Amino acid sequence: MDALRKQANKLREQVAKQQQAVLKQFNSSGYGSSDTIVIDEVELQRHQLLEKLFVSTRTGKHFQRDIVRGVEGLVSSGSRQIEIGTKLSEDCRKYGDENPSYNGGLLAKSACIYGMARAHMEKERDNLNKSLASQIAEPLRAMITGAPLEDARHLAQRYDQMRQEAELQGTEVSKRQARVREVPDNPDNRMKLQAAEAKMQELKANMAVLGKEAAAAMASVESQQQRLTLQRLIALVETERIFHHRIAQILDECQAEMVSEKQRIESAPSIVSDNYIPPPTYEEFKMNGSRASQISSLDRSVEIAMYFLAEAMHAFEAESEGELSLAIGDYVVVRQVLTCTHLQKKNVPD
Repeated sequence: MDALRKQANKLREQVAKQQQAVLKQFNSSGYGSSDTIVIDEVELQRHQLLEKLFVSTRTGKHFQRDIVRGVEGLVSSGSRQIEIGTKLSEDCRKYGDENPSYNGGLLAKSACIYGMARAHMEKERDNLNKSLASQIAEPLRAMITGAPLEDARHLAQRYDQMRQEAELQGTEVSKRQARVREVPDNPDNRMKLQAAEAKMQELKANMAVLGKEAAAAMASVESQQQRLTLQRLIALVETERIFHHRIAQILDECQAEMVSEKQRIESAPSIVSDNYIPPPTYEEFKMNGSRASQISSLDRSVEIAMYFLAEAMHAFEAESEGELSLAIGDYVVVRQVLTCTHLQKKNVPD
């Protein structure tokens, strides 16, 4: 009979060990979630709270990492766009500075206006990149790798390990109780049962203290994580809103200046005298040799009056009553008179 009892106890111990091995396998990654052995109701509630906080802070950390990666991508692509935009600005200003004026210099002036506006826009984009890096990415990155989050997660993991030890110890207490029931008069079994129960009480007391500490730390980190992430997300929206608003202002000013310059030049007088003789077309020159073949046989002089718009490149102070004072950028209408003498074309025999 004793042999059968010992064999049954041995089989019971093996089954308990196998159950604990299976539980450890399921709880080996992250924070444990085994509720097979419930020590008490308070401990169960604390365990469930820590599970929720652990999952919440983990997903919050992953979201913060996603924001940081996205912001870093925006900064990288923005830096490349600054290079392209700066080159375009330089090309526009170079064309405006180096090419001669045509039709009052409208295209050259418009190119210069846009080149300056483009340079201002790239300056604003550079400021945006700096703000994104310093105000969005760096605070989130600091919290992702910060000590408070790691310390709170370590406390939660220590609590989970202690809970698993308590579960094992609960199994040991149950086994000792069964042996005492089987052999009530054995003092050795009673001593082992008392030692197991004392150890169980010590684990429960330590779990209560550590559980409260871990729950408070995880709740504090979760609250800080949610608050900081929301603040940085709002700051991201505000930073981009200010940037796009400033870009719109620059483009509005650029467009208004270009349209005003176009209207001013187109409305300025550009009169040519009725006596002006236009140059021959290519076909006329080819057929007649020159414009002189169309002039009458009498020698005559023709006055050609031309009017054009000119911009003052240097300031000039009038010194006499007939002179005009000019400032840099002033526009004046200039009248140019040419006297051309046309000679009769001689007939050359074939």
